[in-house]
Amino acid sequence: MRKNIINDLESKPTGKRWFILFLVCAITFINYLDRANLSVAAPFISKEFMLDPAKMGLIFSALSWSYTVMQIPSGWFLDRLGPRLVYGVALCGWSAFTGIVAFTFNFTSMIFCRLGLGFFEAPAFPANGRIVTTWFPSKERGSAIGAYTASEYVGLALCTPILTWLLVTFGWRVIFIVTGILGLLFAFIWFTHYNDPAHSKGINKEELELIKEGGGLSDTVSEQKKITKKEIKYLFTSRQLWGMYIGGFAITAILFFFMTWFPSYLVNEKNMAILKVGIYGALPYLAAIAGVLVAGKWSDWMISRELGLGLSRKLPVIVGLLLSSVIMVANYTTNVNVVITFMSISFFGQGMASAISWALLSEIAPKDLVGLCGGTYNFVANMGGALSPAIVGYLISRTGSYSSALVFVSCMALIGALSYIFIIGKPKRIIIPN
Repeated sequence: MRKNIINDLESKPTGKRWFILFLVCAITFINYLDRANLSVAAPFISKEFMLDPAKMGLIFSALSWSYTVMQIPSGWFLDRLGPRLVYGVALCGWSAFTGIVAFTFNFTSMIFCRLGLGFFEAPAFPANGRIVTTWFPSKERGSAIGAYTASEYVGLALCTPILTWLLVTFGWRVIFIVTGILGLLFAFIWFTHYNDPAHSKGINKEELELIKEGGGLSDTVSEQKKITKKEIKYLFTSRQLWGMYIGGFAITAILFFFMTWFPSYLVNEKNMAILKVGIYGALPYLAAIAGVLVAGKWSDWMISRELGLGLSRKLPVIVGLLLSSVIMVANYTTNVNVVITFMSISFFGQGMASAISWALLSEIAPKDLVGLCGGTYNFVANMGGALSPAIVGYLISRTGSYSSALVFVSCMALIGALSYIFIIGKPKRIIIPN
């Protein structure tokens, strides 16, 4: 009897993929903590360095300049070297630049640090997509991507109250020292605990078969494969991918408004005290977490009911982007509770769209180019992150209020929804012809 129980346990798939997902979620949490910590400190930095909204907009955007430029090279490195090395080095690098922000003294030094942060953060989401595509069968992939996408918003949600407390208690420079050290600690954990399934300890053949038979890659994609010009060209000419690129641009533009200008919006436009911002400001981020989890479960439920890849992966994104477009309603009320409600609805929708866009990409990316395809997607999408904070800063400087900025964010959401509806078409795995 005991022998049968042991044999049954041994024949069941192990759960190593869930531990890997935990690591990815933790690092994604740190990634967004390090991106958004500046937004909490911004009102104090702008006052100390005497920076107007236009200059703060450039500082907010600087991360995305280098982040965007490095997306395609990051994807190439991931396909050649694998995520263990590339992700680990990236985490060390961006954590170091986060800590260095504490020693900045003017506009130029701040720009330099944000450029360095963006340079090293570039491999993060292509690596996340590649890891989940490698470790998870298709039926679990939406939930897995939803989990690590939710981690970004957990970082943003906790960022606001905890970092606000650090700022008030110890000053804004301590925020960057603490978050930088946290990243370096997790870099050590990553190097000592991650590997691809075929080379990982603690995984049995049943889990490997579950991954492979369910559409996961299971084994590492050949890292010595030569990537041709034709393959790269195809990534920029595919209608499916361009539909995703435009949608991704819109999704990221919305995200970066919340990551950069949102706390300043509450302080300067709604005259909130900084400690009150720490409480109210966390609510939309919590709503985004709910959006990510709802979208992931909903999408996987539709997949399990065989409702089709197009409906299962596209509908949550379209609904999410349409919900995001309601942000401009905040222009028509002075009631803070109503403002936060519409901000929360908008960010809930952004969370829905963000989670499933990566799930859809994992379903259609060429199998031998998952890292490069993720890098290309992130390259175009993060142009939205590069432009959005600067455009918002310009609009605020030009008009003296945030009203036009909210209209801009709303328009981005509608453009993204239209792209998913009319451009992507019926999604399917891309096979590049010989």
